[in-house]
Amino acid sequence: MVQQNPKNRLNSEQYARLKAEMAAPYRGLRQFIYIACGASGFIGAIVFFSQLLAGRDVDSALPNLALQVGVVTLMVFLWRWEQRRQKRS
Repeated sequence: MVQQNPKNRLNSEQYARLKAEMAAPYRGLRQFIYIACGASGFIGAIVFFSQLLAGRDVDSALPNLALQVGVVTLMVFLWRWEQRRQKRS
C-alpha cells in the first residue's frame, strides 16, 4: 500500500471548497454576472424613469423602462435561486 505524502494532503477547508466548486462550477462568475446585469438594469431604469417624469419621448421610454425593470427582476430571481441551491447542498 502506498502512503500519501502529508504535504499533498488537503485540509478539510480546502477539500470542502473543492467539493463545492465541483457541485456548482463557475458559481462566482454567475453571481458577478447577476450583479453586473442587475446594476446595469437599475441604472437604465433610473434613466428611463427620469425621461418619463420629464415627459420626453414617452412612447419609447415606457417600453424601455419595462424592459429594464424586467432585467432587474430576472437578476434578482436568478440570484435568489442560486442562493437557495447553495443552501440545499
